[in-house]
Amino acid sequence: MQKLFSHPLQIDDMGNGTKTYYLKANKEQLKYIAEVLKLDDVLRFEARVDVLFKYKTHKIDVTGNVVADVEHTSVVSLDKFIKNYSTDFAMQFDTEITYDQIKDLDLEFDDDVPDPVENGQIDLADIAMEQLALILEDFPRKEGEVFKFESEFDEETTKKTNPFAALAKLKK
Repeated sequence: MQKLFSHPLQIDDMGNGTKTYYLKANKEQLKYIAEVLKLDDVLRFEARVDVLFKYKTHKIDVTGNVVADVEHTSVVSLDKFIKNYSTDFAMQFDTEITYDQIKDLDLEFDDDVPDPVENGQIDLADIAMEQLALILEDFPRKEGEVFKFESEFDEETTKKTNPFAALAKLKK
């Protein structure tokens, strides 16, 4: 699949100070995002990303906000509905660490480890899409919808059709 929504940022081209980037997906890119994230449709996807390269520590701070309007199918009613998402995020990259070095670290589950920079660049569009993916519901439903299970059998029918009832009669 061709990558239609991308905003690579070369680390070597970064200057001093915080730089702000604005990403806004067009119609073709919205379809691509929906396909990548396995969504019914994405109607709007925008991100503001602030990037600060700290030369002395070889770290890159990436913060920002992602806003998206996503069409879902409710798992309760099977109706289509649109949900608005907005999330702030903060993450850090390290230009000198590798995945192999991270593997060798003695880390606890909740330790905050910077992501390595691959091929001298980070893709701001990938970061923004990842942030949306992190807040999506696994089983989307309209606001206020509640799944209520109603058995098609009453208690008496269930007792009669219980396969263990025949075994119980044999024991007697």
